[in-house]
Amino acid sequence: MATPRKKAVQPTIAAAKVAIREAIRGIPRGAIATYGEIAARVGLPKYARLVARVLSQSGADDVPWHRVVRAGDRIAFPRNSDGFVRQRARLQSEGHTVSANGQIVAARRASDLDQQLWGNYF
Repeated sequence: MATPRKKAVQPTIAAAKVAIREAIRGIPRGAIATYGEIAARVGLPKYARLVARVLSQSGADDVPWHRVVRAGDRIAFPRNSDGFVRQRARLQSEGHTVSANGQIVAARRASDLDQQLWGNYF
C-alpha cells in the first residue's frame, strides 16, 4: 500500500521575512531586482506586496533595500519624497542611470541561482 502524500507545509510569516531579507542581501552591488522577483526567489510568487511590507518594516541597515524596485524597473516611492531621493542617490552611486521620474535606464538584473550556475545557456 502506498504511503499517502504529505501536504506541502506553508511557510510561517517569520520564516518568509527571514527568507526575503536573505534574498535581498544576495543582490550584488550594481544590480537590482523587483519586489516580484524577490517573492518568486523565496518561493512565494504573487507575494510582491509582502516583500514591500518586509522592507518597510525592516529598518535593518544590512539589507540593501535600495536595490529592490517596482515592476518596470521604477522606484516605488513618490517622486521627490525623502525615500525617493535616498534610493535614487544610492542607485546612482552604484552606477545606475536613474531618470528624474525614477525609471532605471538599462538596469542590470540580479541573476538568480540558475543564471549563476548555467549562465545564459537556457
